[in-house]
Amino acid sequence: MFNKILIANRGEIALRVIRAAREMGIATVAVHSTADADAMHVRMADESVCIGPPASPQSYLSFPAIISACEITGAEAIHPGYGFLSENAQFVQIVEDHGLTFIGPTAEHIRVMGDKITAKDTMKALGVPCVPGSDGGVSTLEEAKKLGDEMGYPVIIKATAGGGGRGMKVAQTAADMESAFMTARAEGKAAFGNDEVYIEKYLTTPRHIEIQVFGDGKGRAVHLGERDCSLQRRHQKVFEEAPGPAISAEERAAIGKVCADAVAKINYIGAGTIEFLYENGEFYFIEMNTRLQVEHPVTEAIFGVDLVREQIRVAAGLDMTFQQDDLTINGHSIEVRLNAEKLPNFSPSPGRITQYHAPGGLGVRMDSALYDGYAIPPYYDSLIGKLIVHGRDRAEALSRLNRALGELIIDGVDTTVPLFHALLAEKDIHTGEYNIHWLEHWLERQTDW
Repeated sequence: MFNKILIANRGEIALRVIRAAREMGIATVAVHSTADADAMHVRMADESVCIGPPASPQSYLSFPAIISACEITGAEAIHPGYGFLSENAQFVQIVEDHGLTFIGPTAEHIRVMGDKITAKDTMKALGVPCVPGSDGGVSTLEEAKKLGDEMGYPVIIKATAGGGGRGMKVAQTAADMESAFMTARAEGKAAFGNDEVYIEKYLTTPRHIEIQVFGDGKGRAVHLGERDCSLQRRHQKVFEEAPGPAISAEERAAIGKVCADAVAKINYIGAGTIEFLYENGEFYFIEMNTRLQVEHPVTEAIFGVDLVREQIRVAAGLDMTFQQDDLTINGHSIEVRLNAEKLPNFSPSPGRITQYHAPGGLGVRMDSALYDGYAIPPYYDSLIGKLIVHGRDRAEALSRLNRALGELIIDGVDTTVPLFHALLAEKDIHTGEYNIHWLEHWLERQTDW
C-alpha cells in the first residue's frame, strides 16, 4: 500500500480523496494555485505545495508542476479526482515514466475511450449496444447529408474529441444539416484542436443512464447498477439518482453484465462509467468516462461501498473488497449539484461566503469545500457542493432532499439552490417521468425565481 499520495485537484473532490486516504492511514499532499491558498483541501491535507498562479494551465494542468510536487514531497501516487488531468492519457504516461502510480485507468484505456469514434468501435466489438450512426468520422458536408437522408432526421453531429456538450449540434431536417455540421466542426476545433465529427441518429425522448463499472486490472470487473442523470441543462447534469426510476431489475442485471464483461475483457482498472441513452426499453452507448464521476456518491449510498478507497486499493495492486454477488441495492439516493450561479441565466457568481451551514441528520451527506469567510475564486468551475440524500425508497429520498435543502444556508453569493426547491414542487419529478430534454423545456417556462 502507498505511504503518501498526491491529489491533483481542488475543492470538494480533493477533500473526498483526502478523507478516504486518511481512513486508510495514507498521508496526503494537496496541490494548489495561489488563488486556492486558503482552500479547505489545503488545510485538510498533511502537506501542501503551491504549484502556480490562478490560471489552470499554469497550475492544475501543469505536468511539470505536479510531477515536481511529487518529487519534493515523496508522494508515490497521484489521484486525479475528476476534471483537470483525470482523462489525460499523456499525463498518465508521464506519471508512469517517472516511476509514480496513477490512481486510475491506463493511458491506453484513457486514449481509446477519449476518442468517441474509437470508443464506439471498441464497445461494439465488446458487445455493447450503440446508437446507429456513421462508421467513423465524417469529413464532408455531402457525406453528412447522405448519411442524414439514410438514417432519417433528426440526427446529431458530434465532435470526435468533444465533451461537456461542446461540439454537439442537432439537425432536425435536411435543411439544418449544413449549419449544424459546420458549427460542430468549428466548436470541436476551437475547444479541442480537432474538427473531426461523426453523426448519430438523434433520439427524441431518451433518458441518460450510466452504468458504474469497476475493474481490478487483472481481468475481473463488476457493475454497481445505474444512475439516472437525465435532468440536464446544456448537456450538464444537475440532478442524479440511483437506482434509475425507469429501469427494471431485469434490465439492470442484463446491461450491467454486458458492461462488466466488456471492461473485464480489456483488463480495465479502477472506476469507470459507461453512458447510454435509453429509450423504449433499449440502451444505446454514447461514451465511457474513464474516471470517478461527480455523482459517484449516490452509488456509494445504495451499495455501501467507498469507491475512492477501492480506487486506491487496486492501484496499489490489491484485490477489490467485493464481488458481483456481494453487491445488493439498499434504498434510493439522490444528488443535486450546487453551483455558485445566478438564476435564471446561470451566470457565475464568485464571491465571499458570509454564512454557511450544512444540513445533517439521517441519510444526508454534504460534499463541499465551503466554510464561513471562504472566497470562491472566479477562475474555476462553479460547482461548490453536492447534497446527497439516501432513503429507504425514492419517496423518502425526495422528502429527505426537501428537508435538507431547507436546512442548507449559503449566504454571500447566488446559488442554484432555488432551482431544486422549484423542481421538488413538480409532479414529474415525483413520478420520475422525465427525459434529457425535460429540464430545458421546464426552464423555458420559468418566469420568476
